[in-house]
Amino acid sequence: MTAKQTIKRLLKYLAPYKFQSVIAIATTLLVTLFSIFAPIYMGKIVSHLQRVMTQNDSLNFDSIIHFLMILGMLYIFSTVADIAQSYMLEYLSQSLIRDMRQQLSYKIKKIPLSYFDSRQTGDLLSRMTNDIDVIGRNIQLSVNRIFSSILLVIGIVAMMLIISPTLFLVFLITIPLNYFATQWITRKSQRYFKEKSAGLGAMVGFVEENFSGTDLIKAYGYEEDSAKVFKEINDHLYSVSYRASFMAGVLQPIMIFIGNLSYVLIAVVGGLLVVHQQMLLGDILAFIQYSQEIRRPIDIIADMANTLQEMLASAARVFEFLDAPEEYKHANQVITRPIQSIEFKNVSFSYEENAPVLENISFKIRHGETIAIVGQTGAGKTTLVHLLLRFYDVTDGQILVNGIDIRNVSRQNLREFFGMVLQETWLIQGTIYDNIKYGALDATEEEVFQAAKEAHAHHFIESLPDGYCTILKEEATNISQGQRQLITIARAFVANPDILILDEATSSVDTRTERLIQKGMKNLMQGRTNFVIAHRLSTIVDADTIIVMEKGKIVEQGTHQALIASKGMYAQLYESQFMD
Repeated sequence: MTAKQTIKRLLKYLAPYKFQSVIAIATTLLVTLFSIFAPIYMGKIVSHLQRVMTQNDSLNFDSIIHFLMILGMLYIFSTVADIAQSYMLEYLSQSLIRDMRQQLSYKIKKIPLSYFDSRQTGDLLSRMTNDIDVIGRNIQLSVNRIFSSILLVIGIVAMMLIISPTLFLVFLITIPLNYFATQWITRKSQRYFKEKSAGLGAMVGFVEENFSGTDLIKAYGYEEDSAKVFKEINDHLYSVSYRASFMAGVLQPIMIFIGNLSYVLIAVVGGLLVVHQQMLLGDILAFIQYSQEIRRPIDIIADMANTLQEMLASAARVFEFLDAPEEYKHANQVITRPIQSIEFKNVSFSYEENAPVLENISFKIRHGETIAIVGQTGAGKTTLVHLLLRFYDVTDGQILVNGIDIRNVSRQNLREFFGMVLQETWLIQGTIYDNIKYGALDATEEEVFQAAKEAHAHHFIESLPDGYCTILKEEATNISQGQRQLITIARAFVANPDILILDEATSSVDTRTERLIQKGMKNLMQGRTNFVIAHRLSTIVDADTIIVMEKGKIVEQGTHQALIASKGMYAQLYESQFMD
């Protein structure tokens, strides 16, 4: 995406705020006009005093007071307009930040999981926080400074031509110097600002990973290695940030030098014109003031060239995320209750080409049945469930629900039938009551309490000092792993799903807590179609069908008794667990 395309796309975000934009532009115009006319009246006062001193004209106090009153009004109106301008620009920038973050939040829900597989979470967080802040801040500065500076330059040039075309030609000598300096520095800084944005994303990603895995880093003695990696990322960020900031900062002193050179030339030529009585001292004073005034907007434009590069680099990262391919939407069919059957029909899947994860998977489960999926780590058990939920789409074959290919229905329609209890519990920050109700936001208080009782979570919740109003800390560290699991089971009860997925739900708790969880899950599974992924084979002996997977293929399929009798892989796994 080119810089021009990026700017056009950013301006579209201001389209809903046309009235505020017009007010901001109008106030900017007023501030600029007041700044242009003020030196004229100041020059008139000085010229009048010069005539009094050199031509014996009488001192006209009324005229001086008149000019002073005009100057005072110009400065007052300029201040009021400046305040109004600041308010409107701040409103526009904050509105743009809010809208972009809302759009990013909406986008996250629409892109496939495969997008996140290849990107750091911290980098995505950086785009939503740091990059959008850069865009919002610089949009405000750009509208304020660049627009007003361009108007100011145009107005001042017009006034300088009116006062003295000769002095204006002298002033023009330094313009090419400004242009070439700006172009050279802008080209240099653009690459560094892009690298800076990418470096910030890498930094946030690394820090986020290290904060969440602090216990593992300490347990494995990885502190020094982690510090070395951090130092490499930090040094790179320092290097590119230093270069970007230096290139942005070096422009200012160069512009000041060129401005001072212009001032000296104007003063020398202007002095000669006054000596030869071709100009008045007040006009020279006004022209010099204009030449100094025009330096400020030119310096701002030059400085904003670097700021714009930073903004465009951040905008490119945000738009890259917003342009990410979304989940395929092809929904010409609808699945309705009751769910009579789920069938995997010759299903194959691979995350990467020529690297199959599942191969030719076929089985069928009917309403009210429980199917258990077992196998060693990496056999493809969780991937199979991800395909069922359409986190990914199959590479070959079909998954049919009530005889309908799930690729022909919307993901929202498909997922409304599912409930999940996973090994890694996911709880929101809030009360225990809020977390249980998350399964069905329209659930009543009675339904929440009943769900907790059926999940065998009510007793431990009531034993807490604040009961259901207990606020869970970040990652729910103030309750145990087993208690967190019971809450997720209660949440699934509230959701009342047709199809239930239990993924390693008891693999990380003690035996006593496991019994409670098993009781809760047994209640939850009644009358539902269930998919159970488990390492502890003792928990699935009552399943209607057990599927044994190895390296992405189904190697055995049947009931517990039949598989034990066949003395195959399942029997070996089962016996090995009890031997241990």
